[in-house]
Amino acid sequence: MLTWISQNFGTLIVIVILAAVVAAVIVKIVKDKRQGKSSCGHNCAHCAMAGMCHKVQKKKRRAAS
Repeated sequence: MLTWISQNFGTLIVIVILAAVVAAVIVKIVKDKRQGKSSCGHNCAHCAMAGMCHKVQKKKRRAAS
């Protein structure tokens, strides 16, 4: 087992680093979602879904009020 680890040490380090980066991205996305932030730039003029997503949000806000 130790021989295998020593032979694949570089690969294992890369895997650990990539896993840490992926975990950090997931934590950031979840944190932003909880704070109500989104990845939408609100520039609907250049969006294929122009006007679709914000109409849904307005209806939800009215229902919540």
